[in-house]
Amino acid sequence: MRNGTQGASLRSWDDRVFDGIAVALCALVLVMVAYPLYYVIICSFSDPNAVNMGKVVFWPSGFTLEGYQTIMDYQPIWVGYRNTIFYAIVGTAFNLALTLPCAYALSRPDFKGRNVIMMLFTFTMFFSGGTIPTYLVMKNLKLLDSIWAMILPGAVNVMNLIIARTYFASSVPYEIQEAAMIDGCSNRKLFVSIVLPLSMPMIAVIMLYYLVTHWNVYFRALLYMSSPSKYPLQLYLRNILLLDQMLDMMEGDAEAIEAMTRRLQMRASIKYGIVVVSSMPVLILYPLLQKYFAKGVMVGAVKG
Repeated sequence: MRNGTQGASLRSWDDRVFDGIAVALCALVLVMVAYPLYYVIICSFSDPNAVNMGKVVFWPSGFTLEGYQTIMDYQPIWVGYRNTIFYAIVGTAFNLALTLPCAYALSRPDFKGRNVIMMLFTFTMFFSGGTIPTYLVMKNLKLLDSIWAMILPGAVNVMNLIIARTYFASSVPYEIQEAAMIDGCSNRKLFVSIVLPLSMPMIAVIMLYYLVTHWNVYFRALLYMSSPSKYPLQLYLRNILLLDQMLDMMEGDAEAIEAMTRRLQMRASIKYGIVVVSSMPVLILYPLLQKYFAKGVMVGAVKG
């Protein structure tokens, strides 16, 4: 305790001022990031009249669950949930199945031509075919309005490929791979039994990147999907929030003017409730994998 007190007293005034400014800036950024999410949550539980009148600022006003009840009764929301979960799980598995073996091959120093191939991959980061050529390719492959239209485009993200290749090259000692091959280990067994288990932090980070991308995608479905039964959740939310199709969720008792007025007032609660419902799975998953992000960010850093 004494040593800690002495250490604190040895800190200069400049250090203390710097620490105070750093803490203040971090607190400000935290408030700027956290308050919009907090505001959406409290608005989803507040009375619609209070939300429309701007009375909800820091605390819920007139606690109600009518918005969530309306959302739960709207069947297309659950169809979108089912489709999005399927696209996210299958798409992420497909992404990892292509990205990781390709990154491992490009990380091996004995692979001839890897720099040329990596240059071709990198080229696609800056120059792409564009929306119309991609749509024509999907049409010629007869992939329109199919689940593969949501999975195949962007199957390999070049940035994730670079992260995986860098991790394999810098964090998995090549000497271990050579020793395993001397003992008779094949390339497939080496990759599955040695390289992948040593790379779980990086795999978790890339998996979350791909998962969030599939969960949030809507423009791809807007281009390639025509059957509402195959729409992802985000496309349903877009139709509700941007195209103002809220009335479809509020059918019944339309003859009563007061009931209709109340339903129109419920729009704000429904909008905020939809944002909470659609974001909750990712918000729950993110803290579980947060500890891996520091390692993922440091991939490729210079080692002392």
